[in-house]
Amino acid sequence: MNWLAWSLLSALFAGATAVLAKVGVAGVDSNLATAIRTTVVLVFAWALAFATAKPAELGGLTSRTWIFLALSGLATGLSWLCYFRALQLGQASQVAPIDKLSVIFVLVLAALFLHEPLTLKSGLGGLLIVAGAIVLAWK
Repeated sequence: MNWLAWSLLSALFAGATAVLAKVGVAGVDSNLATAIRTTVVLVFAWALAFATAKPAELGGLTSRTWIFLALSGLATGLSWLCYFRALQLGQASQVAPIDKLSVIFVLVLAALFLHEPLTLKSGLGGLLIVAGAIVLAWK
């Protein structure tokens, strides 16, 4: 499968995540709900890693890799904590589109730190994403 197929599957599972999490977070502290979800993700991810990775790969990781993956993990955790709290307070159909504004942050951060080009196409696409998120979240 190519990147597009994997991206579409990611979007499908993210959509399912919002609906399932909205039901699961009802009547539960959002931080506890996030911890439960994270534990499931942790066990699932390690099971897949051990099933598919070569044992030597773990020992071959550089300190730079560890640092950036750890920082990414912290950002993920903070995102999930905020997302679950937002789901408790709002409707899934409102929270999810606003959460997808992360695309805009990716465009800007990738341009600043990874030197990826910000083009007219990406700018226009970003504006359409912002407009779409506003329209979907506006009730």
